Amino acid sequence: MKRTLIMLSVLIALSACSSSSTGRKQVMLFSDTELDTMGAASFDDMKKNTPMSADKATNDFVQCVASAITKNVAKSVHQGDWEVVVFDSAQVNAFALPGGKIGVYTGILSVTENQDQLGAIIGHEVGHVIEHHSNERLSANKLQNIGMAAATAAVGFTDIENKGLWMAGLGIGLQYGVIMPYGRAHESEADIVGQDLMARSGFDPSASIKLWQNMAKLSDGAPAEFMSTHPSNETRIKQLTKHLTSSMKYYQAGNRPNCQKPQVIPVPKA
Repeated sequence: MKRTLIMLSVLIALSACSSSSTGRKQVMLFSDTELDTMGAASFDDMKKNTPMSADKATNDFVQCVASAITKNVAKSVHQGDWEVVVFDSAQVNAFALPGGKIGVYTGILSVTENQDQLGAIIGHEVGHVIEHHSNERLSANKLQNIGMAAATAAVGFTDIENKGLWMAGLGIGLQYGVIMPYGRAHESEADIVGQDLMARSGFDPSASIKLWQNMAKLSDGAPAEFMSTHPSNETRIKQLTKHLTSSMKYYQAGNRPNCQKPQVIPVPKA
């Protein structure tokens, strides 16, 4: 078993051939073309299975904010226009995918009070794409599957009792020891990258802090941070507050977009 884990560690080390903009080592086993194809397929599936908002004012608001953000994303991240869709759902969520895809649920617009807070959300989601987090997560899953398969083979040739419990324990160890902290690192990185991006795009970066204060009011009873793929709201607020001085250097109030949030946004019942 020890030999199996050593081999897995070597494979990870050999794969970590790049770094994120914050200097974090990255494991990426997939090409940009593969990720773009997966992103486009997933987005098409979303559009087929989730109603899209037909409210013009809502769509205009989201498109205005998204356009201001994506103008400041390097072409090396995505060539061409970004496709932005507002999904008619009460979910408090948004996402961005490789291949230039952005989805915003109408439910999150009840939490974002203005263009700056929506800029924080979209900046954060685009930050995941900029930093290749989808590639890392898929790569981590692939390495986990390789490790589990190798460990299963190793255990199969021993006389260890309760092999099922052993493998379950190994799975839990991988989940909480590797995969979940990996996700929290992504979220924290996207917060910082997104805060800088929204500032470059003319949105007040301090709004990202107020946004997560709003989110905290909705998340009573959330799981402990060590058992979640996301940092706690308190952790995010502290990190964004600490980084605010740096992101403010990019903010020019004279370059502010003028995206007007509608007074009423139709949101379906959950």
